[in-house]
Amino acid sequence: MTIRTCWTRLTSRVSDFTPKQLTIPAHSRLLLLAIASVLAACSPPADSPPSAASINIEINDPVSELQLALLEAEPGSVITLPAGRYGFDRSLTLNTDGITLRGAGMDETILTFQDQVAGAEGLLVNASNFTIEDIAIEDTLGDALKIARGDHIVIRRVRTEWTNGPDTSNGAYGIYPVQTQHTLIEDSVAIAASDAGIYVGQSQNVIVRGNRAEYNVAGIEIENTVGADVYNNTAINNTGGILVFNMPNLPVAGHTTRVYENDIRDNNTANFAPPGTAVSSVPAGSGLIINSNDKVEIFNNEFDNNDTANILISSYFSAGYSDRQMAEAFDPYPETIFIYDNQFGSSGASPSRPELDALRLAMFGEQGRLPDVVWDGVTHPERMAAEYAICIDNGEAQLLNIDAANNSANPHMGGEAHQCRHSALPAVSLPTTMDM
Repeated sequence: MTIRTCWTRLTSRVSDFTPKQLTIPAHSRLLLLAIASVLAACSPPADSPPSAASINIEINDPVSELQLALLEAEPGSVITLPAGRYGFDRSLTLNTDGITLRGAGMDETILTFQDQVAGAEGLLVNASNFTIEDIAIEDTLGDALKIARGDHIVIRRVRTEWTNGPDTSNGAYGIYPVQTQHTLIEDSVAIAASDAGIYVGQSQNVIVRGNRAEYNVAGIEIENTVGADVYNNTAINNTGGILVFNMPNLPVAGHTTRVYENDIRDNNTANFAPPGTAVSSVPAGSGLIINSNDKVEIFNNEFDNNDTANILISSYFSAGYSDRQMAEAFDPYPETIFIYDNQFGSSGASPSRPELDALRLAMFGEQGRLPDVVWDGVTHPERMAAEYAICIDNGEAQLLNIDAANNSANPHMGGEAHQCRHSALPAVSLPTTMDM
């Protein structure tokens, strides 16, 4: 950078501060950071020129400095927060691409919003090439971490939690990327969201791995998303452990999701979602639910002690929200589902839905259990070919068709029509720079 360019940038940055602001120590520190960043760019080149990623911003007092740093940061900035517990009374927002926000650990750097009075989220990000890691976000009024319309998103070792436990007044979503591409969520924790702890919606090319979701209504939810791998996660003590949904009033239809090598157990928490929301119809005791979604592969998971059923498969018509507007092109039927090589423990002994418990008693007796896979049995009348089937190749696991289309007039076991296999789905691939 030339001296003339440096001087122009420097005077421009200084002019952003009023004389009154220049007398305030916190702003003075930010001014000095701005001057330092410009002067650093004027230094003679080293053996290898510094990249944009070498811009480091160390925050000493997050409460007073973080939001301004998020506004002032240039692409390539790494904003580093120290260990500590920091209270905010309004949302934080980031709109600049290419930023990394880094704490000292998800139990060390804690952003608490227990006194929040303004804003719909804890942290709202409208940017691409964004990484957040080693931070906790607690007790927000609304969603904890929302990322909208971004590309190349990395969420790593982030904890979102409502510390009062399951409560209808809690925010809806913990970790919440929506309308994103190339998204990685790993080694994170989500607790007590009144909708979904970890949610990815209307997105493409997603990996959700190594996370723990506990005491949420939906532990992990993949909704209207194309190409998602969900693996090595622990979903316990939620109302429903893992959900793969298509909602009827969104512009993107989801398909091609692999759910594998997860621990899905003890998901028996009473549903505490606000009435009228889509997940308010999720039955407590659900291990994994597929609703109106296609090309879903479920394998090598461990299911146990989910009181309603290990796996529920349903169409839009029996999902409990069929009064919602349905786009003309929406496909309400779950199709091309492949379930194999899972370990199914004892589940289905105490369904939370009265109609399902009555069905259990009628078909299997007082001590009986619902089978590992329960399906509403609703199909497209013109899609009876094998390519659309729900296939099970999982030892002794069986499917129960509850015949919901006929008010359960003829519930029956699935039989040979479901003893089949589909071709394996492709793995999701993210850019090498993200998957490190």
